[in-house]
Amino acid sequence: MLTLYDYVPSGNGYKVRLLLSQLGKPFRLIEKDILKGETRTPEFLAINPNGRIPVLELEDGRRLAESGAILFYLANGTLFLPSESWDMANVLRWMFFGHTATSPTSR
Repeated sequence: MLTLYDYVPSGNGYKVRLLLSQLGKPFRLIEKDILKGETRTPEFLAINPNGRIPVLELEDGRRLAESGAILFYLANGTLFLPSESWDMANVLRWMFFGHTATSPTSR
């Protein structure tokens, strides 16, 4: 079974949980409270050295961090990630939305 390490209020984690749900993939949720430093413990840093969530652990023990990478991995080969280049680029545009902050002066 897939295991998702997440902080439930996280928007990035929510995107992963939503896609897992839409795909009907069962997963185990392990909550880590980032406000209490639970992602900075030696145990969690062994799971993800950058100390961030979400992290998806696959059935074979491999771990994938960063919500965009997790979403791409899960969506690949499904209707959630079209194979046509333009459509895929538009999906990726929305996947990465919110990952970078822009200010009015940076445009």
